[in-house]
Amino acid sequence: MFANYLIGLREGLEAALVVSILVAYLVKSERRELLARIWAGVALAVGVSLAFGFALFYGPRGLTFEAQEAIGGTLSILAVGLVTWMIFWMATAARTLSGELRGQIDRAAEGSWFALVLVAVLAVGREGLETALFLWSATEAVTRDSDATWQPLLGAGLGIATAAAVGYLLYRGAITINLSRFFAWTGGFLIIVAAGVLAYGVHDLQEAGILPGLNTLAWDVSDVIEPSTWYAALLKGVFNFSPATTVLEAVVWVLYAVPTMTLFVRGVRRRSAAPARPAAQPAAPVGH
Repeated sequence: MFANYLIGLREGLEAALVVSILVAYLVKSERRELLARIWAGVALAVGVSLAFGFALFYGPRGLTFEAQEAIGGTLSILAVGLVTWMIFWMATAARTLSGELRGQIDRAAEGSWFALVLVAVLAVGREGLETALFLWSATEAVTRDSDATWQPLLGAGLGIATAAAVGYLLYRGAITINLSRFFAWTGGFLIIVAAGVLAYGVHDLQEAGILPGLNTLAWDVSDVIEPSTWYAALLKGVFNFSPATTVLEAVVWVLYAVPTMTLFVRGVRRRSAAPARPAAQPAAPVGH
């Protein structure tokens, strides 16, 4: 639940920040009549994301086992690629996000009515589709040997709800948070989660017969770590640790996690050491 809660919180907060920036800018520029277009775009983006998640969950059913594993493994690897890009992009773009969105609003407001709807759809929908895909992959990774799918989904739902509440409080000016530090810490944690999802995707492709080495194990500690224990569930949920891990899974985990984490930490330290520059706030209180 915790790993999926953090995924929902981070991705949901990104979407909430985008919405708060769009709404606050229209309100402060006295263009409230355009708010309906923003909310229409947000609703459309949420609907598309939910439909995508529904298709991911029910789509592969009815296919052969090999086909299900091939689809699941491919989508898991795709999810890791998207979330990795998102982690690095958000770490560098957080300070300029407000200005970019305001420029898009100004340009869209001068065009057709649907242009502003499209701005909201693209800005929020990107986060929604990434969230749906990564949550599905993370949920599949931790529930393949269990029927308790409600726990990771509940965690994700609570994370999204928390993000919506935090986004509203940021918009009203009731709270302030250091977004750079928030995205740095959550980004580092999600790299570890993504490494586990990647290893899970590789294992799926091994079971589908696409990749070799299914029976070549790096370790098997099943007799030491009982899968039904709480600590086994914790290791599985956070790190996607499997008591029986193939050599290819272990190699892929290390080859992804070590260089990705190194590059991410170096980027965070470089930006922290850079001279401070005036930055636009993501969303100012409406009454100020």
